[in-house]
Amino acid sequence: MERLWNRNYCKVMAANFTLFFAFYVLTPLLPLYLSEHFGATKDVIGLVLSGYTITALLVRPFSGFVVDSFPRKTVLMLSFGVFAIFFAGYLAASTLLLFTIVRTLHGGPFGALTVSNSTVAIDVLPSSRRTEGIGYYGLSNNLAMAIAPTIGIFIYQFTHSFEFLFWLALIVATIGWLIDSTVVLKPRVASKASQSRTSRPTRLSLDRFFLTRGWLLGLNMIAFGFSFGVLSNYLAIYGKEVMGITGGTGTYFMLCSVGLILSRLQGSKALRAGRVTHNAATGMVISLVGYTLFILMPTLSQWSMFKGTWSMIIGYYGSALLIGLGNGHMWPAFQNMTINVASNNQRGTANSTILISWDIGMGLGILIGGIVAELISYSAAFWTVVVVNATGVATYFSATRTFFLRRNLNASVH
Repeated sequence: MERLWNRNYCKVMAANFTLFFAFYVLTPLLPLYLSEHFGATKDVIGLVLSGYTITALLVRPFSGFVVDSFPRKTVLMLSFGVFAIFFAGYLAASTLLLFTIVRTLHGGPFGALTVSNSTVAIDVLPSSRRTEGIGYYGLSNNLAMAIAPTIGIFIYQFTHSFEFLFWLALIVATIGWLIDSTVVLKPRVASKASQSRTSRPTRLSLDRFFLTRGWLLGLNMIAFGFSFGVLSNYLAIYGKEVMGITGGTGTYFMLCSVGLILSRLQGSKALRAGRVTHNAATGMVISLVGYTLFILMPTLSQWSMFKGTWSMIIGYYGSALLIGLGNGHMWPAFQNMTINVASNNQRGTANSTILISWDIGMGLGILIGGIVAELISYSAAFWTVVVVNATGVATYFSATRTFFLRRNLNASVH
């Protein structure tokens, strides 16, 4: 069997860790920075920070096209370099307007970098271990997500210096750029189909920016992204107002990250055997149980057998572990399925498609969750999560699995 942990793959994973570490070390503290340094109100803070996500979402479709059309190493180094430099922009931004511009534009190289780095990771994997390797690749950003916010908060409490944190993010991102610069990629060999296309003028089509062959997979990911979008943005206020749990948000996401990491390790055997539809099904069901447990806890706590603070806390944090476990199985499975319905010269487009779908779901979750919470209640918003998530699960079992198997281009994956 070909070697999975080759030198280039380890380098790309390490670079991916630095990328997400630099991102997450600042994430929990930026609202505080905007409030303390610029006197920004809550609505302005939300507006400023949302620009990053919007720009990343707009750039990703074009990133897939660029990664598939130009030398991937060049695209990777350019996007990583610009991503790192933007952290210096935070240090230079002396007004709220300048900070808003820098933060919004920073989403562009982030969107391009996440697509190009993951595509290069696929390129350096041996074909016989690619399905398993994609599953392990996510461990690097899961680990960064688990530890970077805690480290950032600890450093701020010790130094009370946002400038130090901006420098740290800049240095870590630069280290990632240096690591990726040493990755060696083999020249891509064009397929006969793509060679024949080069003999006539290239036509731009929707499929160069969004993988239309995988549209139903993308639709499923929107449903799952919607669920996590509501959870990640309204968890703290729901926990405080409905469950009476305060100060547990950091622990909740830490346990969610632990679940993600454990599932990547546990699910590697099924991925190694090419059982992506099995992993997807397992992950979706576990996540649905987690979301359902989360929303049912206030009701269950009123029953005699569940009464008490401990039962509420166990259910609350237990749902975090389940959602993490579920998403950790589901995400690499769907990424593999999307890649395997695409031709080799569309790997970048396939990666951007799965990320775009997740981002659209996250955005809709934030928007619709807020509207439902305002018009009805936060409980109603989380019940919406359960309904949307259950719809996604039902769609997978009734249509998406068959959709994938009919379009799958890799016989070793099923």
